[in-house]
Amino acid sequence: MRRIILFFIGILLLFTQPVAHAEVTLPHVIGSNMVLQRDIEVPIWGWAAAGEEITITLRTEDENADPFFSTTAVADMKGDWRVKLPTMEAGGPYTLRVTGSNTLKLTNVLVGEVWICSGQSNMEWSVRASKDNEAEIAAADYPKIRLFDIPHRPSGLLQQDVQANWDETTPETIENFSAVAYYFGRKLYKNLDVPIGLISTNWGGTRIEPWTPPVGFASVPALESISKEIQEADASYREQLPEKMREIEVWIERTRKALETDTRLTQMPDNRHPLRHRARPTGLYNGMVHPIVPYAIRGAIWYQGESNLQDGMLYHEKMKALINGWREVWGQGDFPFYFVQLAPFNYGWGASPFLLPAIWEAQAATLSIPRTGMAVTTDVGNLKDIHPQNKQEVGRRLALWALAKTYAREDVTYSGPIYKSMVVEGDTIRLSFDFIGNGLIARDEKPLTWFEIAGENKQFVEANAMIDGDTIVVSNNAIENPVAVRFGWHQSAEPNLINKEGLPASPFRTHLW
Repeated sequence: MRRIILFFIGILLLFTQPVAHAEVTLPHVIGSNMVLQRDIEVPIWGWAAAGEEITITLRTEDENADPFFSTTAVADMKGDWRVKLPTMEAGGPYTLRVTGSNTLKLTNVLVGEVWICSGQSNMEWSVRASKDNEAEIAAADYPKIRLFDIPHRPSGLLQQDVQANWDETTPETIENFSAVAYYFGRKLYKNLDVPIGLISTNWGGTRIEPWTPPVGFASVPALESISKEIQEADASYREQLPEKMREIEVWIERTRKALETDTRLTQMPDNRHPLRHRARPTGLYNGMVHPIVPYAIRGAIWYQGESNLQDGMLYHEKMKALINGWREVWGQGDFPFYFVQLAPFNYGWGASPFLLPAIWEAQAATLSIPRTGMAVTTDVGNLKDIHPQNKQEVGRRLALWALAKTYAREDVTYSGPIYKSMVVEGDTIRLSFDFIGNGLIARDEKPLTWFEIAGENKQFVEANAMIDGDTIVVSNNAIENPVAVRFGWHQSAEPNLINKEGLPASPFRTHLW
């Protein structure tokens, strides 16, 4: 019983003074089996007693070998310390020692490529739930692909750590890991032949706002109302803390007496921050992203948007906030950020069939942000299942963007056709595209589908679409003066336009009505 009292007294002290560290400790993301990012300086940080000197050494796993890197740090008045390891090439395994009043020995450390993998359920969807799951799990023997899977943890306040550990990829560790993340990482590993670290932080059914830090919202004027919501929630929480602390003090005293006299216990007063929820702005950034900042990474992949179906082009503004915010807090500049355009699905629930195309449009607009990329999935969805099982192809397409744009592989075609421009030619409209690869074709060798054309009355009708060299000519005999075209503009659209490399065209519209 005494332990219970001491536990709650500790909670109370969290509100009144900085945390004191009796021993040197590290965040869980810095641990044995981790992958350190190659080719950049790597932050290593942790906590100790204020003023304590910490020695950090890195060496091969030969205990008799001299360390090839050694440095010291001194914990500040809050007990925080940080150093940077030098730029390193891919390799390992290494041993990292952190020594102060105690010694922490991290083994089997590799240097390679590290990626954050985040989003909602389609990113969280496990290898066990993906296509060909039994064969994929049995074949998952990649000791140089390392996995760090962050548990669900919303928080209204910034958290410093998470309860997770790095694992080698085996049939046992991969089964419940993110399928998209794994297939993305596996493709990189097979092409780059360097260790791959995958940090999975995701939660099904979540919106984009909880994953975004305050600085991200502040960077986008269109989201000023969300910034104000965060500020008001923080101010409200601070205002009620003194009274809440008094309530907790009274509760501790009453609970102490109840334990001594074996009388009825009462519930501890609630002290939750108003943003401590998976649906509130910053709630998942605080608990599931901030604890791994500033762990050195190469970039991020993102698969989310279903829960923001009603947003339309506002989702583009929220994507800007997310990307700006993550890049700002990491302090690594404009690191690569690749995302998945949602798959077709019949949402039902009375939803307009044009809500999903509006999200597609917002996602495509996000390509205007430097160093972003989009994997189109209109051909690998399932109209009856919001969680299509072919996660292998989704991961592969994200990896194509990374191989081409991050790792400068010139022989990689990484995108399907994306609408560029239109020209009216009499009673037809000619469409031009970027990313045509080696040419435009129909996936099933049938007439092109899901093209519509509109005349001056702005009413769309089904169109005839013909490939003409690197362009497409669209028409309908009933329309003499066409003004606009749209393509794949319906939640059920699974169009057959691809390039010869097999990558599908992204839905689009040429008008802004």
